[in-house]
Amino acid sequence: MKRHQSSLLSDSAFLLLFVICYISIVFTAGDPNRYIQNIVFLNAAFLIAIITYFTTLITGLVLNILFIFGYGTFTLYQTVVEGALVEGHIYFWLIMTPLFTVVIWMLTLANRQFQGENEQLRKANASLATMDENTNLKNSRSFQKDATVFMALFTRYQIPLTLLVMNVRYWDELRRMVSKEQMTEMIYDISKISENSIRMNDSLYMLDTEKPTWGLLLFTNREGANVVIERLKEKVITFNTVEFADKYKIDLQLVIGAVEYNPETIPTPVDFIVQARKQLEYDV
Repeated sequence: MKRHQSSLLSDSAFLLLFVICYISIVFTAGDPNRYIQNIVFLNAAFLIAIITYFTTLITGLVLNILFIFGYGTFTLYQTVVEGALVEGHIYFWLIMTPLFTVVIWMLTLANRQFQGENEQLRKANASLATMDENTNLKNSRSFQKDATVFMALFTRYQIPLTLLVMNVRYWDELRRMVSKEQMTEMIYDISKISENSIRMNDSLYMLDTEKPTWGLLLFTNREGANVVIERLKEKVITFNTVEFADKYKIDLQLVIGAVEYNPETIPTPVDFIVQARKQLEYDV
């Protein structure tokens, strides 16, 4: 309903703006004797409307009061000094100038409502998303859902479960050495290396996008995770001498930590991540 009201307000303001512009142009062109005078007033009306668009309605109304005061003074001068008659055309700009301001304010209000709704939708989409947009990997939200299920499987069937957490050593320094586009490609390449280093029933996640951190949820014990760690490091060494050397001109090093699930010390998926991150400190 709110979205419909914003659309209706925007459409109405847009049509009204066309109508009053048409009326003002016809009025200006239809009186050759006051053509220059009407052009000046029309430009003043447009200027006040533009200022209102970039500021607030209060500012526009204050400017309109100043315009009306100036226009009234000008009319009084013509009446008293020049002996001109007070005719109907004098009231035209007294009505149209505030009308321009109100219509532009309506248009601005509708645009701001649309922007607010768009921001709300963007935040809602981000909070509900379960995939990372750059790598198409599952994100931390997906990890929490999956880890809850896998932890329950361990409790029921005693299937070993190990979380392997991985990031790039000296990431902040590397980010200053290559472009943003190359950093995105680098994250994608490392994701592919990780994806090719695990079994089909294991899961790969992008746990953090600010400082890229991958999570590999493995159905194996800590010793089996060591095999995956060695496999990952060997592949990165190979890529450093071939593909990465030509593509990025830098050597990448992975920092990897792993922890095996223990229901007594790891009650939640968040605790699983925290304890695995602590293991990164020991990979030197």
